[in-house]
Amino acid sequence: MEKQFKTKTGFCHILPDKIILTRDGIIGNMAKVAVGKSITRVIIIYGGISAFLLYSAFDSFQTDQIPMSIFYLIIGLFLMYGIFTSLNNSATPIIERKDITSIKFKKAIFGITRSRFEVLFKDENGKIKKRIIMLPGSLDNGKNETEIAKKIMKEEKLLNE
Repeated sequence: MEKQFKTKTGFCHILPDKIILTRDGIIGNMAKVAVGKSITRVIIIYGGISAFLLYSAFDSFQTDQIPMSIFYLIIGLFLMYGIFTSLNNSATPIIERKDITSIKFKKAIFGITRSRFEVLFKDENGKIKKRIIMLPGSLDNGKNETEIAKKIMKEEKLLNE
């Protein structure tokens, strides 16, 4: 029996043998174009922006614009940090349940982050990857949808809290 809950960009379908993430509507279509099945494109874009910001920081420093230099440096380093923490992430829409090593629930910080599940699983090469399942935000009935998602994950014995 299939169980499903809403995500930020569509739905998460929990099947007896796998988890399938589908994209729905305008937001899902935008995510499909921007990310696809790999996060490589996003990492390359972030890398380009980060390189530009770090160059701008250096250039501003040489022209004695110290405050702008510090500003560019902080944002550039923040993006570099984001790149390195995202290298192990995956955008795969299908995760076999037998390959899942753990699922953690991360609670939202109101106004800053969304609730999410972090699924650690082995990919086809045997590497441990992380798939983030973002849940709806506060403008999309996020609190209720989060409770529904947690209940389904617990019923399916995927989430241990």
